[in-house]
Amino acid sequence: MSQAKPLPIAQVLICGALIVTLSMGTRHAFGLWLQPVIQAQNWTRETFAFAMAIQNLVWGLAGIFSGMVADKFGAYRVIIAGGVLYALGLGGMAYASTPLLFALTSGVMLGIAQAGTTYAVIYGVIGRNISADRRSWAMGVAAAAGSFGQFLMVPSAGFLISSLGWQEALVCMGLAALLIIPLARGLREPSFSGPGAPKREQTIIQALREAFGYRSFQLLMAGYFVCGFQVVFIGVHMPSYLRDNQLSAQVASYALALIGLFNVFGTYISGVLGQRLAKKNILAFIYLARAVTIAIFLWAPLTATSVYVFSAVMGLLWLSTVPPTNAAVAQIFGVTHLSMLGGFVFFSHQIGSFIGVWLGGYLYDKTGSYDLVWYIAIALGVIAALVNLPVKERAIARQPQPAAA
Repeated sequence: MSQAKPLPIAQVLICGALIVTLSMGTRHAFGLWLQPVIQAQNWTRETFAFAMAIQNLVWGLAGIFSGMVADKFGAYRVIIAGGVLYALGLGGMAYASTPLLFALTSGVMLGIAQAGTTYAVIYGVIGRNISADRRSWAMGVAAAAGSFGQFLMVPSAGFLISSLGWQEALVCMGLAALLIIPLARGLREPSFSGPGAPKREQTIIQALREAFGYRSFQLLMAGYFVCGFQVVFIGVHMPSYLRDNQLSAQVASYALALIGLFNVFGTYISGVLGQRLAKKNILAFIYLARAVTIAIFLWAPLTATSVYVFSAVMGLLWLSTVPPTNAAVAQIFGVTHLSMLGGFVFFSHQIGSFIGVWLGGYLYDKTGSYDLVWYIAIALGVIAALVNLPVKERAIARQPQPAAA
């Protein structure tokens, strides 16, 4: 789908990056609330982990539909709705008194909110408004913004929890999420309103049939499943893993912040390299490097220094899968249904996230250790590296379709 007059590149990148900063930065801090919440509510780790697992699964499922709406009507309305739900969900999470209410607020509401304010929707705007020769780079900028949000907001969340209390900290984060609403205006695409709105070359059903029948799309989804498993398990459970091993909460907070800081560089570099190198090779390298990094972390003596080194290296690999994966989808299928197709790929990511975060809590409660989940993460990294190698990135050969409104 093309526009007569694309939005200015700087406007798209600044507003999109700030929205992702707020949304992803808050999301990456949730692991800091695990121990305060379960201690205050007398819940198990599995209770908290299950709510976070629901959040990731709902985020992925809702992302499909938010992508459809954004592709058809524009991202502006979707982002505003997501910002409102983000604030309400964080407020509800603060005062949920039962596991069910906690799962509904931190799980369902925040999952829907993230679906409307993160990569699938933002990347749809980037794809429609930035040319293919700069698209991977632009996606890297947006992903780097999410990483900067982690670096900025994880220590801020830790400070708020220690100084105000965990409930008040959630309320403050909810107020910050409301800033997403005015930023959404910068991504309002005029071509989605009025009788001059562009026509589509494919219907939604035609686009889905084409994508799911294409082997490379299936392989990209498989790799993204592993990405979700690894990063969400680490993001939610690593603070508790470090506390279990007698390291301070401050070390855990700094570790998550370092992941965010170094991911600023990792995602940007990944986006730049995606303009020059085969995206499948970039992805294969990232997944294999993650497996090696986790293995060394487990086998080396656990100290504050080893945690910081692990966090820095893992940060370079953290969300660096996002630009090449989404750019590959755009390169293969075009940008008309990019938010929707990106939503389906991301749903696979979130199924992995659901399993990773829930399995971490479940196996810890059963065995008293996270070791088994760490080893699963290593094996999956090797598998993901292998499945990305056969991906074909060239534009799909498409038969002419009847034009769809």
